[in-house]
Amino acid sequence: MITISELAADKVKKHLSHRGKGEGIKVGVRTTGCSGMTYTLEFVDTPLNTDSLYESNDIKIFVDPKHLPYLMGMEMDWKKEGLNEGFDFKNPLEKNRCGCGESFTV
Repeated sequence: MITISELAADKVKKHLSHRGKGEGIKVGVRTTGCSGMTYTLEFVDTPLNTDSLYESNDIKIFVDPKHLPYLMGMEMDWKKEGLNEGFDFKNPLEKNRCGCGESFTV
């Protein structure tokens, strides 16, 4: 299961509304950074038949099945610290994060 907090869901809804289209968001991972992986996030206009679908707080969250082993149990939240704000990924599978917080290991 992958979930999204109410605050983060509100941010996604605003972005989708501003775009004027979109079915939801797609969450994934890619290899990068000093720890190995980083989270990816993109809007989905036309979902792929192969994607897994999760719904949380009225947001459709699509995930490529090959990324599920790295994301199961994750919650997306919205975090604001000083002048910085953005999505925060709370993943119980994370073993370590790099010092800058951009990449992680599972």
